[in-house]
Amino acid sequence: MDIENMKAFVTVAELGSISASAMKLNHLQSNMTAKIKKIETYYSQELFHRSSKGVTLTEPGKKLYHQFKQMLLLWEETEMKMGKSKEKLRVGTMISIGGAMFSEALQKLYESYPDLSVTFKTGSTKYLEEQVILGHLDIAYTIGTLHNKKVHYQKAGLEEMVIIGKGINSNVDFYDYLFGKDVITLSKECLYFTKLDQIYTDHNIEQGEIIEVSDFETLVKFSSIGMGIAIVSRHVANRFNVKDFLEIPSPYKHIDLYLIRRLNHEFSYIEMQLMELSKLA
Repeated sequence: MDIENMKAFVTVAELGSISASAMKLNHLQSNMTAKIKKIETYYSQELFHRSSKGVTLTEPGKKLYHQFKQMLLLWEETEMKMGKSKEKLRVGTMISIGGAMFSEALQKLYESYPDLSVTFKTGSTKYLEEQVILGHLDIAYTIGTLHNKKVHYQKAGLEEMVIIGKGINSNVDFYDYLFGKDVITLSKECLYFTKLDQIYTDHNIEQGEIIEVSDFETLVKFSSIGMGIAIVSRHVANRFNVKDFLEIPSPYKHIDLYLIRRLNHEFSYIEMQLMELSKLA
């Protein structure tokens, strides 16, 4: 039993696909299949259920995955400390969160591991979940969930939302302000927009036209000149120095922030350090 076979087994378990794992590890699919067969022969047990949709761990497979994962984590830590391994971190986050919340944590990690390789992507919840499932990212922070059965969701906090637009002051009534306003959003599928749309529906408020834009900078600019209103996170409002915004009443004010990963993915040594340093989960 060697490290490469362990890596093959763990990767197949985490991606649920031999072909996807072969691509990730730059192996031929036949070689990957042979590695899995070798391990099953060694332990004289079936470790995966095979189907047209991929593979899933059997009960013995789950036990072996846990053991192999712990051994690989220790091996990775050892290789890193002995200067033999270039540690990798593949993380994603919502555009609304951005990279600012990770900057201090990443700076500290780079100080400890100068050769750290980081893949960092931003996008919608749907995009990030797809990237995690495909194995292009290992962990990601998302707003809300799409309840995908291939994804493990772990609550990591709450994101506070606010309304931005022209003419907001302390005397403005929240529901009166929303009435008849055009709504500016990045996408009709955006979970923020869904939350605002729910407010309009629940309170029978007339809604204006929906204006879709490509980025937050445009969204903030358009709302500030009176083209419409937008719902954004307080992080975004602060990032663009928006001074006047409306706080959203409960129960609409917050949306859950999640840390997501593939079902069988266990956190690596470097991922656990990122979470601890960023204090997100």
